[in-house]
Amino acid sequence: MSDPMHSPRRTRRAGTRRFAAALLASAAGLFMLQTPAAVAQNPPSTPSQAQQAAQGPITVTDVLGRKVTLKAPAKRVILTQARHLPVMALLTPDPVSILAGWSDEFRTSFSREYQNYLERFPAIAKVPLVARHTADSFSVEQAMALRPDLVVLTARFAGGTDRESVENSLMMKRFAAAGIPVLVVDFFVKPLENTVPSLKALGEAIGQPQRTAEFIDFYQSHMKGVADRLKDLPPSSHPPVLVHAHAGSTDCCNSPGQGTFNEMISYAGGHNIGADVLKTQTGKLSFEYINSRNPQVYIATGTGSGKRASQGLHIGTGVTEGDARSSLQAVIDGNRLTALSAVRNGNAHGIWHAFNDSPLHVVFIEALAGWIHPDRVDEQSARKTLDEVNRRFLTVPLSGTYLVDLKKKP
Repeated sequence: MSDPMHSPRRTRRAGTRRFAAALLASAAGLFMLQTPAAVAQNPPSTPSQAQQAAQGPITVTDVLGRKVTLKAPAKRVILTQARHLPVMALLTPDPVSILAGWSDEFRTSFSREYQNYLERFPAIAKVPLVARHTADSFSVEQAMALRPDLVVLTARFAGGTDRESVENSLMMKRFAAAGIPVLVVDFFVKPLENTVPSLKALGEAIGQPQRTAEFIDFYQSHMKGVADRLKDLPPSSHPPVLVHAHAGSTDCCNSPGQGTFNEMISYAGGHNIGADVLKTQTGKLSFEYINSRNPQVYIATGTGSGKRASQGLHIGTGVTEGDARSSLQAVIDGNRLTALSAVRNGNAHGIWHAFNDSPLHVVFIEALAGWIHPDRVDEQSARKTLDEVNRRFLTVPLSGTYLVDLKKKP
């Protein structure tokens, strides 16, 4: 007599139920992976995306309009300017694992940040050096000996400022002859124009298109937020602003002139007093000129590490808010700037200089906008943006004081 609990029909029904349950569970798992919270907590690309990226050659367009083709996502990258490691870290959770070589400037000029990366990624100590931090110290031979599948540099590092001059440079010709792809990026010369295409090309080249797209969306939404709040602001309402670059580490007072910081100040609704007399990207303003212009907003910049840290504004990684504020006061006192309206009216601030030459200039711009137009932009928005960057994108978060007010806010 057959067992009714194990009849073929009952067995088939049970199997059908198990299959349906498994299918529902799979669908539920897929849905959970696609929720915003899951994306925020798990920003790296999924295996399926990595597989898709590895199926064939990748062609990207760099900021000079050059078509750059890689056989597969880059796994051995040379950073000719190591300051761009944190940029890579926005796009991939383990930027060190794909470093084939780099310059020494991250270890020297950004020593505090380097120590944090070293703690999280000990292999960074073994990444070979191919340069100090300048183009004339870069060794093409050493770079090629490391068998890179991608070299990342800026146009100026290659010896030019446009496509023709770059492609005709000896460096680029040697890499081309060796069949090594070279990607040109720019976060400094024309940051508001070149940041997004630089990110897009770099993210696609290293096989991280989705994570990169998420950061680009984040960046653009915050930039648009500032623009929307200031869009009806007439030029007459742009107050004079002094950005004191590398404050205290040189004689008074280094200031941005044309490009870069000037564009950011204008975007944030201010008027850069340096641009009126300086025809280069940076220059020196006299004490007499600064006082004659009497800026309504004063912003000092510093890095907190390297040679400039001992005398300049002490701010950035590992710095407490109290130490940053005391340092800012010392810079102002030491440069005889206490009589400026900005200082007397409590509109003097300090900011981390390294937000420059990085997509994180969005934090710099939000901070400027909040200090220049607190009636339109929340002064705390920049800090909230930095917190979100740390939470969503950086495996090694920025930890320290990166923005400070001369007077402690209640």
